[in-house]
Amino acid sequence: MPQLLFELFSEEIPARMQAGAARDFERLAREALTAADLGFESLSTFAGPRRLALVVDGLPARQPHRHEERKGPRVGAPEAAIEGFLRSAGVRREDLVLRDGAHFAMISRGGRSTADLIAEAAVAIIRGFPWPKSMTWGAGDLRWVRPLQRILCVFDRAVVPLSVGGVESADLSEGHRVMGLRRPFRARDFDEYREALAGHFVILDAADRKRRVLNGARAVCVEAGLELVEDDGLADELAGLAEWPVAILGHMDARFLDLPAEVIRTSMRTHQRYFAVRAPAGGLAAHFVCIANIEPADGGALIAAGNARVLAARLEDARFFWDEDRRTSLEARLERLKGVIFHARLGTLWERAIRIETLARWIAPLIGAEAAVAAQAARLAKSDLASAMVGEFPELQGIMGGYYAAAEGLDVGVGTAIRDHYKPLGPSDTVPTDPVAMAVALADKLDTLVGFFEIGEKPTGSRDPFALRRTALGLIRIALATDQPLKLRPLIALAGAGAAAAIVRRVTDSRLNNLTYREALAAFEDPAAEIAGVDLLSATFQGAFEGGPEESLAFWRRAEDTAWIEEVLAFVLDRLKALLRDRGHPVEVCEAILGLGDDDVARIARRVETLDGFLRTGEGSDLLAADKRSRQILDAEVKKGSLPVGPPTHGAGAPPAEAALLLALEAVRPRIDAALRADDFHGANVAMAALRAPIDAFFEKVMVNSGDPLERDNRLRLLLGVRDEMRRVADFTRIPG
Repeated sequence: MPQLLFELFSEEIPARMQAGAARDFERLAREALTAADLGFESLSTFAGPRRLALVVDGLPARQPHRHEERKGPRVGAPEAAIEGFLRSAGVRREDLVLRDGAHFAMISRGGRSTADLIAEAAVAIIRGFPWPKSMTWGAGDLRWVRPLQRILCVFDRAVVPLSVGGVESADLSEGHRVMGLRRPFRARDFDEYREALAGHFVILDAADRKRRVLNGARAVCVEAGLELVEDDGLADELAGLAEWPVAILGHMDARFLDLPAEVIRTSMRTHQRYFAVRAPAGGLAAHFVCIANIEPADGGALIAAGNARVLAARLEDARFFWDEDRRTSLEARLERLKGVIFHARLGTLWERAIRIETLARWIAPLIGAEAAVAAQAARLAKSDLASAMVGEFPELQGIMGGYYAAAEGLDVGVGTAIRDHYKPLGPSDTVPTDPVAMAVALADKLDTLVGFFEIGEKPTGSRDPFALRRTALGLIRIALATDQPLKLRPLIALAGAGAAAAIVRRVTDSRLNNLTYREALAAFEDPAAEIAGVDLLSATFQGAFEGGPEESLAFWRRAEDTAWIEEVLAFVLDRLKALLRDRGHPVEVCEAILGLGDDDVARIARRVETLDGFLRTGEGSDLLAADKRSRQILDAEVKKGSLPVGPPTHGAGAPPAEAALLLALEAVRPRIDAALRADDFHGANVAMAALRAPIDAFFEKVMVNSGDPLERDNRLRLLLGVRDEMRRVADFTRIPG
């Protein structure tokens, strides 16, 4: 069947826009073909430095005949309305059909030529293309990412005539800007097109260009006895910059190797887009790999030498920053953050550092870290944001702070925590492993999460401008990595109090300056005191607020309500549920554990894993069935009225099955108590499973709705006892079946 080949050739398209442009090109083409009722077998798009291309196989030569029923005016409508409907539908009055009190036009149209439909769709796609940034040029009105130079549009080996912004379609394209034949080539199908591009030194597919980048870089390193420092993101960018990538090994001045490796790599990557190279013995080598867009006649010697000179200048700047930054201590640099706003409603970076310090001091002993070391690391964690190096390379925040801490001779744990407290930065990033670093990272994420919730900047739908979902997931991953219990409610309350102090400072008068952040946050004497800290902090500030702005008082009335704590906790636990679901645990099992109200992330995860495994066994399945049966009886009784209260009793004339279930319940209760106290969730499940046989026998041999009210109430109390005992292990009402 016929094929469509469509290429838009322009000046250089920014590398960062190419992948998105290919996706948009495919989406727009699919929508246009679907709207035109044109079926096809396959559709592929390609993006490169100077072109977007699309190929569609299996298109029909013509659009199929279309039959449409269009509803018109009601019977008895004005004559003008009916005449207008006839004109718009293109039918005669005698062709109208009366049905359900209205006129209907039965319209049948022959299919149009596919080439005509493609021409219309192509113009609409070009003019409506959603570039992140676009421009106009010359006297035309067309907006495109860069000046559009050619339109190749061929259907069934024939040019589809169209014109956009003064550019006429043809069956011509161009190859490499330098190594090509400097004249256009003709292509009337995709095979011709791809072969001609390769002959003119253009690799069409971005994945192929990326492979050529990486394979070429690895090859020149192996030839020199070196190892490439892999960088997948850089390879993607370079594949968007070079149509014919050629790897060249360059040499740098070895005297720069005394700079931190991250500084060298970042300077290479950010400024020059070079790959770093590793020596056989480990550590960076005095080499780099650059990617050229031509096959140099001298093997790349001239390009390598020029790039080495540019890199040397960049590294000289980095050395200056490195030397100057070490002249000022992190503690002294912290003072500069007093003039840097973190957020207009959450204070300065200095105030944020104090909040994180307070949180880290309380978190540290809970996870086996030294409180004083954690507090010092947290206080200095943001200091490197005021350094020249981080000002030049923001991606080195934390990393440079770790180096500067080591240069000052600070505790190793302080430097490690400063370096790692931003982790994890994404799902593929590692979590901190040092307890002090964990404490600081948890404090940092709690302050961010709670602070933005307090000022109403919560994620909504796909909108999450402050990456709070990622922050919550990072907090969860760190909590899962600890081997200590970590309850979130008191920590959220403490973080909320720090955020509250920041917010109130923004809306109250200078009288609040009589209380420092440290004094206010010192009101928390016991981080395990659940929610009490909120009231303590409120009392601390009470005198400062009397007669103060109304918004301050309104805030504290809200702060004393613990509902906001549950809101933040629910957001975090929702991220935990998503993480556990991605690990293969059913959502309903997660909800059965979350329904217990626990706030220890690691414990919740263990309970979900244990319960999921238990429910996959025959015992678990049978117990679920028994729970459902008892729940149905209890729910039916609730509809009739209230359930009896109190524990079940041993009746003298009780049937053996009833007595056996009561004895089993009394025997199981201490076993479940002991298991839950020891966080032995498997043991709790096994203990609960012991109720299965007595429950089955009870339902088989005992009539719950006895005619004797005393017997009936006692049996209902027995089922309530079973239900309540099972609810201590999981909320089985959330699990269907």
